[in-house]
Amino acid sequence: MSETDWDTIRKQARHLENDIDMKLIAFNKVGVGAASGGSLPTANSSDTSPLLGDHVFESLSLEIEQMLDKLSNINEKMSEIPNSGAAVMHVLQRHREILHGYRQEYLKIQANHTTRMEREELLRGSGLGPSSVGSPSTSGLSRRDMYLKENTHLQSSSSLVNDQISIAMETKEHLTSQRQHLKRFQTRMHDISNRFPLISSLIQRINIRKRRESLIIGGVIAFCTILLLLYAFH
Repeated sequence: MSETDWDTIRKQARHLENDIDMKLIAFNKVGVGAASGGSLPTANSSDTSPLLGDHVFESLSLEIEQMLDKLSNINEKMSEIPNSGAAVMHVLQRHREILHGYRQEYLKIQANHTTRMEREELLRGSGLGPSSVGSPSTSGLSRRDMYLKENTHLQSSSSLVNDQISIAMETKEHLTSQRQHLKRFQTRMHDISNRFPLISSLIQRINIRKRRESLIIGGVIAFCTILLLLYAFH
């Protein structure tokens, strides 16, 4: 292929990249709207609006996926053109990075949409879904009511966590207070021993004397035992 072919294919790639960028912006907006149902639903539009949003989302998803595949093929064609030089390789690498970024953004939007839809299903499964809209107890509930109920649950959980944290903090303060009391007691005992060295010396002498007396008594008992044994055998 010639340089003209390179320029033509590169223009196609840039034009397709601009189109994909605009589609991704619309794709993200539709994904958010489809999951949240747009504005607050009315009695006539609460059932049809989410379905319409899902249909548009799926259509855009398929269209963007086809455009990404087409851009990938164009990049492959550019890589097959026998052009040399650092500038050409840099341009080709740049187009590949753009394609990779678009794919990542596309997958991210799909994942976020799936997460929102699963969250909506969980809320509907709690008794606030379309299957229970016609019942008298839930006919007046809307998505706002579901969000308020979920917010109440979150606040209750947060309150329980705060209570547990308060108990832990009180326990920590109690243990810290006990530690300080023990330190003060140890300090006082150390001060007493330093202020009255004579008492400490006297206690040591008493202990030494007790050990000495114990040794003497033990020696006497041993001597008497030996004498008794000698007398018994003789």
